[in-house]
Amino acid sequence: MEHFKKLNSINVNENTEQKKTGNQTLTYLSWAWAWAEVKKVYPNASYEIKKFENNLPYVYDEKTGYMVFTSVTIEDMTHEMWLPVMDGANKTMKTEPYTYQVNKYTNGKLDGKIEKTVESATMFDINKTIMRCLTKNLAMFGLGLYIYAGEDLPEEEKEPVKTVEDFTNKFKDFNNLEEIEKEIKKKETLAEYNKYSKEDKEVINKFLADKKQSLEIKI
Repeated sequence: MEHFKKLNSINVNENTEQKKTGNQTLTYLSWAWAWAEVKKVYPNASYEIKKFENNLPYVYDEKTGYMVFTSVTIEDMTHEMWLPVMDGANKTMKTEPYTYQVNKYTNGKLDGKIEKTVESATMFDINKTIMRCLTKNLAMFGLGLYIYAGEDLPEEEKEPVKTVEDFTNKFKDFNNLEEIEKEIKKKETLAEYNKYSKEDKEVINKFLADKKQSLEIKI
């Protein structure tokens, strides 16, 4: 516990960098600085990069991709850590490139799909992941542990937060009841509507009722 208290009390904020990926901003701690700080407090600290078949510093599975492992020993305590090799969008990298699709939004409205590519992993990617794994390993002893508080958020790109106005705006320029009914019956419109709370649905329903009534009066 003494190890944890000492290292956890160190402010690491001045030695981090932030990287935006999709709608997330991830914070990374410099591995070189992290290791130097640990050695200042515990000069006998050591780490190991796990080796596997053919002395390679990773394991690979065709379905799940690459994984690297490290262990850190401080005095009489050892912690192990593992980390998958991922690209800038936090997608698993494999031996061959592959594609995936994400939702495309235009002005807050779902507008089809975008195809993205995950490149094949290189030794540079693996080496970078090993050092990030080491940094994460050191966090298990307390150093910079707090910056991982948001690490387990969804990796997929999040949908923008939709307001009631976002939903009703699509109906404002409609000039006849047929257009409104057609839009309401669309699967994506119904799916979007169902995500709103009961109170928001009441606001939307009132807007649509008032809109229909105004068009009926014009007719």
